Amino acid sequence: MLKPMDDIVKQAMAKWPNVPHCYGWLALDARGGWRMRDEAAQQSNAPGDKLNNPALVGFINRNYLHDDQGRWYFQNGPQRVYVNLEATPFIARTDPAQGMTLQTGAALPAIERLFLTESGAAIVQAGEIVAQVDDRDVAQLFESLELDGKQASDDALLAWLESGAGALTLHYRGATVPVERIERDALPQRFGFVRTPAPAQASSN
Repeated sequence: MLKPMDDIVKQAMAKWPNVPHCYGWLALDARGGWRMRDEAAQQSNAPGDKLNNPALVGFINRNYLHDDQGRWYFQNGPQRVYVNLEATPFIARTDPAQGMTLQTGAALPAIERLFLTESGAAIVQAGEIVAQVDDRDVAQLFESLELDGKQASDDALLAWLESGAGALTLHYRGATVPVERIERDALPQRFGFVRTPAPAQASSN
C-alpha cells in the first residue's frame, strides 16, 4: 500500500548521508492535512499552516516513512523531517468507489479490525496501516455497524462504548470486521508509533 520513495530522494540521501534530522516543523492533522509549523506555531503549540500545493503534498505522501522507533517522517532529500501526529500515522476517508482511502491516496481494500475510542473516534487497522477515520466520515461508517446482529442505533452504540457488552461488528466491502474499544492514549503503545517525535534520547509519545 505504501508508495515507493522518489529516486531523487534516494540519490540525495546517498550524496549527503549525515544531514541533521528536523523535528517539530511538519504535522499531520486528524483530517489528513499536512501542516507546516514555523517557529511561532511551535512556540504557541498551534497546528500550523495547511499545505495545499498538490505537487508538494504528493511529494510528502510518496516519501512518508517511519524509523525503527515508530517515529514517522518525510524524507526531504537527504533530511528526515519528523512528523507530529495529531491522531495516527494515517488518516482514512470514505470513498464511493474504493471504500476507504488514506491521506496518501492509497486505497484500503480490506480492514482487519475497527477500534473505537472513548470519544467515538474510529481507527481502522489493515496490516501495518493504522488510520483514524476523518471525523466528517464517521457517521457514514457507523451506518454499517451491527450490535449482536442488528443495526446499531446511536443509543446502542453509546451504551456499548460505556460497557463493551455485546458483539459489535462492521460490514466493510462484503466482510464482517470485529470492533474493539480502546483508549486514545493507548494507541501509540498498541500500534508502535510516536505522536510527537523527538531526538532518540528524549523520544516520547
